[in-house]
Amino acid sequence: MTDEPTDRPSGPLAREALALGAFDHVVSRLDGFRVRAGQREMAAHIAETLSVVDWPAKPEKGEDPPPPGPRAIAVVQAGTGVGKSAAYASTVIPLALAQGKRVMISTATVALQEQLIAKDLPALAAVLPQPFVFTLAKGRGRYVCRLKLDQMAGGDVATSDLFGDEPDDKPSSADKGDALERVWAERGRIYERWGQMLDSGDWDGDRDRLAEPPEGDVWTPVAAERHTCTARHCPSYNGCSYYRSRAKLAQSQVIVVNHDLLLSTLGLHALPDPSDCYLVFDEAHHLGAVAQGQFTESMDLMRGGWLDKLPRAVTDVAGAIAHPLGVDVATLARELKAAQAELARRAMARLAESPEWLALSGKQGGMRPRNGRDGGAGFEFNVPNATERLEGGVLPADWAETVGHIASRAGALLKEFELIAAQLKVLARDDPGDAPRCAQLYSRIGTFAPRLQHMAATAELWLQAPVEGQAPLAKWLEAGIQNGLVTLSAHACPLNPGGLLRAHLWSKVRAAVATSASLVTCGGFDHFLHESGLAFDDDVRAREVQSPFDHAAQGRLVVVQTQHDPKDVEGYSREMLDLLMDDLRHVKRGALVLFTSKALMKRAQDLLERGLHSELREKVLVQGESSRTQLLKRHAERVADGGASILFGLQSFGEGLDLPGELCEWVFITKLPFASPSDPVGQARADWLKAQGRDPFSELVVPATGARLLQWTGRALRTETDEAVVVCYDARLLRQSYGRRMLKGLPPYRLQRRDGDRLTEVAR
Repeated sequence: MTDEPTDRPSGPLAREALALGAFDHVVSRLDGFRVRAGQREMAAHIAETLSVVDWPAKPEKGEDPPPPGPRAIAVVQAGTGVGKSAAYASTVIPLALAQGKRVMISTATVALQEQLIAKDLPALAAVLPQPFVFTLAKGRGRYVCRLKLDQMAGGDVATSDLFGDEPDDKPSSADKGDALERVWAERGRIYERWGQMLDSGDWDGDRDRLAEPPEGDVWTPVAAERHTCTARHCPSYNGCSYYRSRAKLAQSQVIVVNHDLLLSTLGLHALPDPSDCYLVFDEAHHLGAVAQGQFTESMDLMRGGWLDKLPRAVTDVAGAIAHPLGVDVATLARELKAAQAELARRAMARLAESPEWLALSGKQGGMRPRNGRDGGAGFEFNVPNATERLEGGVLPADWAETVGHIASRAGALLKEFELIAAQLKVLARDDPGDAPRCAQLYSRIGTFAPRLQHMAATAELWLQAPVEGQAPLAKWLEAGIQNGLVTLSAHACPLNPGGLLRAHLWSKVRAAVATSASLVTCGGFDHFLHESGLAFDDDVRAREVQSPFDHAAQGRLVVVQTQHDPKDVEGYSREMLDLLMDDLRHVKRGALVLFTSKALMKRAQDLLERGLHSELREKVLVQGESSRTQLLKRHAERVADGGASILFGLQSFGEGLDLPGELCEWVFITKLPFASPSDPVGQARADWLKAQGRDPFSELVVPATGARLLQWTGRALRTETDEAVVVCYDARLLRQSYGRRMLKGLPPYRLQRRDGDRLTEVAR
């Protein structure tokens, strides 16, 4: 923790001067740093906004804490090239250090985290007068559990049962059984090698520091988890990778984290309390979606084999510590599995009757009987993934009893788990010599707890009836195919991400910065403020800082007129792809093509395999063919060698890619990036708005699409010397009023309409 400063700045003016003075100090001392008017404008806005926050000295023992003072949140849209990380880091960090507070910088992407840790923060620490320590915070699951690793080393299949990770549908033949044993034997050798690396100091237990990051099914059995951890009572506690990282966090004044981890650990004390530190949310436009995901619950309806293992694990552990069970665990587990299977059968029947599913299954092969081994629903689908929504969040009346059984049985088992866990911790505390045994017993039952929690939480949400005047929950089913068998799960989540953030985050925050290059959509902050929970907050001050780039001189936005409307999916796709192939022949260096779906990208790939366009195939690198890092490396090498290189990508390539200069002289946008119309949460939100007499397309769809389009066009210019052309084949950008709204939020490129071979200038 930071020491209490002796020269705490008093008054808003002094704090503002300190923060802005620190920025000027950094700018004057960083090698190769250029003064940017927009960057200082951003720094000044942050300094002025946060200067009102006063952090009084901590009260002496026995004294009452002082009342909370003013709070402030600076929202900044910083156009590409502003240098936002230097602007917020060089103002917020000195302000926090001067007041004995810590800073958490939260991002949405690994790339930005790496930039902050490897480049921006070391440069800042080298020139600031007051030293500070910074570190990257990761979730518990990124670290290995030494206790599990030692138990799993050697490849004993029986040991794997302790963790409930054995597949429900185990091979029945001797050959398949032998194959399973060989798999576990190989894993055992991997785990043994990792243990040796830990002992020798060649590895620190961080998954990301392994030379070859393991597959999920190899890592999961040995990953650190809250439900299988006895913390300081564990015999491996002193050497625990996760708790060593926690100790490092405790000594750091600046912590870099991601949005998911920050939101998921609120109230768990894994990170500094948001009410007692400065928060910076970079890539803040993701906050709403991340919050929605964090509060989404789901339960698996097909895999119930783990419930067969649960009773023995519980009775063995309870017997080992002489804990009298207060419930009939075997009966509860059996009834829970039966209710799970019953809900799966009802869900299958509903899916089979839906018009959308019947239309799809008629083309793809429908569904056939399935011989399930574990009380499954009895069907196998030979169709792509599908969702089925419970409209209005209303649970079918004849499902309520079954869902209620899931909630009650899972809840009763969880309560018994909590009693056993509490007794294990007491035993470990009172008798340190017994701590290793207690830790192993704790880990044995702990692996079942998350599954029970998800079942109980999802069932309870499904049982919640809509309340008049309030947005209902989104509730839906998802079905898919894995290894030839159907997967089926139930999901639920609240509809209003802003409300979630307001209740769980912003109500606790004293001082924060929210910034991104795409907070302004369709010409205003309204969409971002509503989605992030900051609308109507009197302590928020928003500012748009323009990019230093001369977009009109450096780039063009060309909107292509097609004969087919994008609503004519087949006609438009065929025409657009023909135009795209012709345009790709003009690429001399680097280009990026952004698709709105995998299916559309696959069609483009198929065209490249044909004789007419085969000469382009060797120039194209497709997302998914290899890792993102490898693709970008190959792309850079091709351009550096003087050749042409074209990247094909989806939404994740439309954001965060930094391809300056010749690496990206063209950006081709195949279609306006509307969200999938089959998204169950989006559908539920739209229905709710319609019920309120509002227009979901205007309120939600257009601004969200405008934000994505801003990100996509932002791939074109990355430096003040770049020159690039953005080609959009979707003429709705000019033809429709909502397209013009989106256009207002885009950089001021020189705008042109292309009709055939004719280019026409268009006034913005």
